[in-house]
Order: sequence, then C-alpha cells, then structure tokens
Amino acid sequence: MVSVDSRNTAHWLSHLPQTLKGLRAVDDRWKQYRMGNLTVPQIVTTQTSQLATIDWDAVVCGGTLGIMIGATLAQRGWRVVVLERGVLRGRDQEWNISRHELNELVKLGLLTEAELKTAIATEYNPARIQFGDSDPVWVRNVLNIGVDPVYLLETLKQTFLAAGGTLAEQTAFKGATVHTDGVEVQTDQETFRTRLLIDAMGHFSPLVQQARQGSTPDGVCLVVGTCAEGYTANDTGDLILSFTPVQRQCQYFWEAFPARDGRTTYLFTYLDIHPDRIGLEDLFDDYWTLLPDYQQVDLDHLDIKRALFGFFPCYRESPLQYPWGRVLPVGDSSGSQSPLSFGGFGAMIRHLARLTQGIDEALRQDCLNARDLSLLQPYQPNLSVTWLFQESMRVGMDQTLAPDQINRILGTIFGDMASLGEATLKPFLQDVVQFPALTKTLLSTSVNHPALVAQIVPQVGVGAIARWLPHYSALAAYSALYPLAQSLRPLAKQLPEKQQYRYYRWLDALQYGTGSDYEGAS
Repeated sequence: MVSVDSRNTAHWLSHLPQTLKGLRAVDDRWKQYRMGNLTVPQIVTTQTSQLATIDWDAVVCGGTLGIMIGATLAQRGWRVVVLERGVLRGRDQEWNISRHELNELVKLGLLTEAELKTAIATEYNPARIQFGDSDPVWVRNVLNIGVDPVYLLETLKQTFLAAGGTLAEQTAFKGATVHTDGVEVQTDQETFRTRLLIDAMGHFSPLVQQARQGSTPDGVCLVVGTCAEGYTANDTGDLILSFTPVQRQCQYFWEAFPARDGRTTYLFTYLDIHPDRIGLEDLFDDYWTLLPDYQQVDLDHLDIKRALFGFFPCYRESPLQYPWGRVLPVGDSSGSQSPLSFGGFGAMIRHLARLTQGIDEALRQDCLNARDLSLLQPYQPNLSVTWLFQESMRVGMDQTLAPDQINRILGTIFGDMASLGEATLKPFLQDVVQFPALTKTLLSTSVNHPALVAQIVPQVGVGAIARWLPHYSALAAYSALYPLAQSLRPLAKQLPEKQQYRYYRWLDALQYGTGSDYEGAS
C-alpha cells in the first residue's frame, strides 16, 4: 500500500506562493465548468458595412504559438501583426516533441540548423509505456526532445520581425467587428483593421467560448506535475504509465521526462464533466502521495523548481469552425488535436505547413468567407476515432468497474500494437491514427482477447460504439479516396483559382484526416 503523507499541496508549494495562487484560480475555473456556470462572451459582432481602410492582411491574437504562423505568413510577404497580452516570452519548462516534428521549423525557414540545435535543451532515450502488471513497452525517438521555449520564442520573434512582421506586446484583445471586407480588432491599446483575424489564444479563447455558446465539453484531461531536482535515475522517460487501480472514480496516468534542471513528472486523468469530479488541488494532493512509489524517491529529497497544472476541455464537434467570415481558429483554439493529447506545441507544428499554405492561398484568392475558411479546419476522422480510446480510459461517476480493468485493457491493447511493430505503435503515440494500423490492432485484440473486448463494450456503452462506427467508416473511406484525390492534381491546375483553393483543402483534409502526413523517424 502507498503510505499517505499528511503534507499536502499547500505545504509542498509553500515556497511558490504565486504558483499556488494560480493553481487555485485555475481550480475555480474548472469548478465553473463542472457546475455549468460558464458565461458566454459576446465580443464578436458583424456589420454589413465596409471598412474605410485596411492596414493589415492578418492579425494574429495570441503570440506564444501564434508567432509561428505569424512568421511564416510574414515571410510570404503579408502584412502581419501579432498581438500578445503580456510579454512574448517562453516559459522555463521545456516542451517535449519528436525530432522529425521539430525539423518542420527548419523546413519552413523559421529556424536554421544551428538555431534548432541550440533550441534543444534535453534529449533522451528510451521511453516506457506500461499499465499495471503488464510488460513494459520501450520506444525510442518519441517525444524525447525537450525544447527550450525561452530561446525558441525569442528566435521566432526575431525571424518574424526580420520578415517585416509587427509585434504588439502588452496588448490585450478586447473584441472584433466583422465587416464585409475586413475585421476591426479592438484591443486595450488601439484598433487594428485587417483582412483576416487569426485566433491562436487557445482552449479558453473568448472567441472559442462565444462560438461554443457554453456547450459542455465531452471530455476533459486534468493534469498536475512538477519539475524537480533530486531524482537518482533520470536518463529515461515515461510516455504513459499507470501503476494504481481506479480511485476517486479516476484512472491515474503518469508521464516523466528528463529536464535541463531536473526531472518533470506529470499525473493526469481523463474525465467527463460531472459536478462531483475531483478538483485540481485534490489531484495534486494525490500526486504527492503517489510520487514516492512511482519514482522511488523521498519527497524531502526533492528540490521543487516549478509546478505545472491545467485542464484541457475537448469536444466531439472538432475541429471548431467559426460562424463568422474572416476569422480563423488555429492551434488549441481550433481543437485540432485528438481527445487523448494535450495539443499545444506539437499539434501546432504538425499543422503549421498546411495552415501556412492554406491561409496564403485564402488571402491571395480572397477565400475569406466562413465557408471557405472552414475548409482550413476540416473534419478529421483519424482524430474522431480516438474518442473511443478516451472513453475506455475513464470511469463514470456512477459506474462500477473492477479496480484493475482499465490497466488490463490498455496493457493488452498496447502490447498488441507493439507486437505489430513500430509502424503501428509510433504514429499512435504521436497523435496520428491510420486506418491499416488501427484495423490490425482491432483484429489482433478481438481474435486474441475476446473476453477483454466483451468487457470494453459495457464499460464504454453501446452509444459510444454507435458514435464511433461512422468515424471508423469515414477513416476507411478517406484512406481509399486520398490516392484518387492525389491523381487529380494535374487537372486541378486547370480550375479557376477559387476552385483550386477548395480542391487543395479537400486534398489536405484527406491527407491529414488519414494520418498520411505522418513522416516517421527511426
């Protein structure tokens, strides 16, 4: 049994008072979600009139990740301003990613090879996947690169400015009025008139809240963690690991990564929105209780450098398509990541080349109405099929499961994927689901472990299976259509420009919706 330490989160974070205050503020927000007390802002309005003048081609709101799309557009000659409510500076905690994904920044001309090398703060191998008593699965070159966000964002900022971009720091977005020929963006400093407004403000963007109209998330990932010195073993990582049974109607999962100034460990869990769900500070209390057994370390020997926490709402109706013309969500604002992932840096980089090309064409061909912009955030069946995985990794508040059921299910499924080879396992670990790999895994598990499949159905419910089947069928159809769509490329050049724009967005939807954009690394 785990020995319970009566010292809680308030004790362990007492030397980080602002962090503790921030944790409780986010916890209050999480409670608002659980209680259904969300307010719906009305900050986007529409007018049928035209703007007298337009000074910008694109205004990007949210600089932390928005600076990437701002820089690529500025390099293509567009007049771009990036708005950041504070100072554009990366956090001290590394962002973990795989090297072949990070190389995209070099391909797009945002970093040189030398700058990329400098941006890498840590690198390790291998990483472990394990559930309960199942055999561990070890993988290499997956999320094994730790990027220094402070250096990366400063370098991207200089790339953006050198390309002619304008950065407005300490400038908070206040609202937007969409006209027939542009958008008037109001901030606490000045007004910007632009052809296109790009929302990179994340999950809790006020534009997202208005577009969602207070709808309840279909799932949430709750996460807490720390970076600390004092671990005796710090040369491998964990991508996902669980060593405890269901508790508090939650299955707890862990991640761990070597960091430049210690070791980062995360505890996370998948939940539905229920008023009685666990709070973030309560989850952090369990983190301190379980961490000694997980990492074989005495808490008193750790030097806690910083604490990390958050919750990530996700919706089946994703990616999000805004109802307004001339306004486009990107990154976490769009919800263009699977319900298993945290989104953020990796998801933004994955779609960066696609978005850059698509936005560039939309600006050139004036495809800026709501319908045309929605093609830049299309339905992706390979993300939608992963809802069933999330639902198999969580427990309903009124549900009774065997304490080790989720660990046994996941240990078996990941064991089957590992036995099918890296071509099956590695893409899935990087938020990419492909029809052949998924089908092989389902067949292997069904044939070799029919009793386990019989447990999954009542756990997730018939309704979840019924919702999943159309997405699985769409993944099969998209996979069959993609080669055909590619064969039409020569004919597309004969189409009018706006029809070309729509053809290429259809091609992107098929490519990314089937995981065909994935470029694996050995």
